[in-house]
Amino acid sequence: MQTNPAIHVDGLRQRYGDFEAVAGISFEVAAGELFALLGTNGAGKTTTLEALEGHRAVHEGTVRVLGHDPHRERRKVRPRIGIMLQDGGFFTDLTVAETVDHWRGFTPAARDRDEVIGTVGLADKAAVRVRQLSGGQKRRLDLALALTGRPAVLFLDEPTTGMDPEARHATWKIVRDLVAGGTTVLLTTHYLEEAEHLADHLAILHRGRIETSGTVGEVVAGHGDRISFQVPERLQGADLPGLHGAHAEISLDGGRAIASYTVTDVGLQAGLYELLRWADEKQVSLHGLEARSASLEDVFLRTAAGVTR
Repeated sequence: MQTNPAIHVDGLRQRYGDFEAVAGISFEVAAGELFALLGTNGAGKTTTLEALEGHRAVHEGTVRVLGHDPHRERRKVRPRIGIMLQDGGFFTDLTVAETVDHWRGFTPAARDRDEVIGTVGLADKAAVRVRQLSGGQKRRLDLALALTGRPAVLFLDEPTTGMDPEARHATWKIVRDLVAGGTTVLLTTHYLEEAEHLADHLAILHRGRIETSGTVGEVVAGHGDRISFQVPERLQGADLPGLHGAHAEISLDGGRAIASYTVTDVGLQAGLYELLRWADEKQVSLHGLEARSASLEDVFLRTAAGVTR
């Protein structure tokens, strides 16, 4: 049984002159799991990926991919990884099949061309020139090239940008199948739903530091379920109840006062029960009542705003 992580990062620091883009982050990715690295623009995701892919020497700390330094031991690492960049670049006059064939020429033990093209759902586009592909189809071609060498570790940088919902879900299935087959995947994405669907573990970067990490459930836990409704006309914000220690935040939406609660300590059911009991006692109607569990988006937005629990 393999116990060594496929990816190991310990105290990584990366600088551009006096600016520290990555400020001492640490995480591990187990073999055969998908790890999502999230963060706002400028959070340090791309710089971290460049260090892991071997494109950038580490300024401080330790980075290992499959047990090797990806920069100093590039020849040992490169044949065993696949990289899907945000914008890979193509020869636009080549067809899809010609593009894959060209890439196969640089790839040891490359997969069969038709197998690769079929895996990403481009079999019917094999004879189409790259310049005629949609943005989403080009992203699938990027993925095909990243898969040509049967990588043990796959780096996916914003893999579904430009895809319609159907293509995005199809790509998620491809990625899930890869992980089920033992491939380790490190994913960056701005689609939080994508991370929720795919990630075994994740980390959220902010200003070069990891603010929170764990499974989706662990990251979301404690960030509070949400309850909101339109404030009844004859009441003021001060008249509204506290829900097990949570107090209403009042905002305006189209001239209507909206009360919102973040219920952290007792959960959604207990908060709703307390609110509905109060409304019954006061004989008021709660128009527009909404209740939802905390989401990864809530955590991400709070992290981006510099709000901690």
